[in-house]
Amino acid sequence: MPTLCLCGIDTGTGKSIATGLLARYLLQQGKTVQTQKLVQTGCTDRPGDILTHRRLMKKGWADEDEKGLTCPFCFPFPASPHLAAALAGRRIDAAVFRRTTIELEHHYEWLLIEGTGGLMVPLTEDLLFIDYLAERGYPLILVTTPRLGSINHTLLSLEAIRSRNLRLLGLVYNQFESGPAEIIRDSCRVFSRALKEYGFADRIVILPAETDHQEVDWHPFLAPLS
Repeated sequence: MPTLCLCGIDTGTGKSIATGLLARYLLQQGKTVQTQKLVQTGCTDRPGDILTHRRLMKKGWADEDEKGLTCPFCFPFPASPHLAAALAGRRIDAAVFRRTTIELEHHYEWLLIEGTGGLMVPLTEDLLFIDYLAERGYPLILVTTPRLGSINHTLLSLEAIRSRNLRLLGLVYNQFESGPAEIIRDSCRVFSRALKEYGFADRIVILPAETDHQEVDWHPFLAPLS
């Protein structure tokens, strides 16, 4: 059963939108699919990213959501997970990630894990998010944007992914923050070249603005997993 992780080059790149849209696509293909967010901060009620997934999947709040399986750690302070946990008097335990993920995997053909912040965000004082991913060996999809600084953040993310021998399925170029056409064209050119230079497949899926009601073809990412 494929489990993969949608990561961002930074916070606020649209990982939740990409995760929800990919989940909806898989549902339309007749697959059973669930989504998971390992840690959400700035959360005072139900985790907003899981709610976004459910809205895009056109599904309601599930028992698994209520039990905390789909978001095992939720903290009120909007900060890096290690700090948000400390301020809540708690500590993130990666064993809980593994347990909840495995439990969901038993019931679904596909599990999509949304990342928290960027790849190098600390989950604890001793564990970076990317190192947890390397330990688990999940294939990754990296979400980037046209915003200023995205080239730098994307290339640094590719460098980190390669250095840990992670499998990258491709890039999502999320245009929800619309930018000048010149930047969009140039960024896609740079990313395409970088993917090949780092030894990854040259796969880029474009998410246009106002994506909620548009259908996106995710087949290029999924074909290597089938």
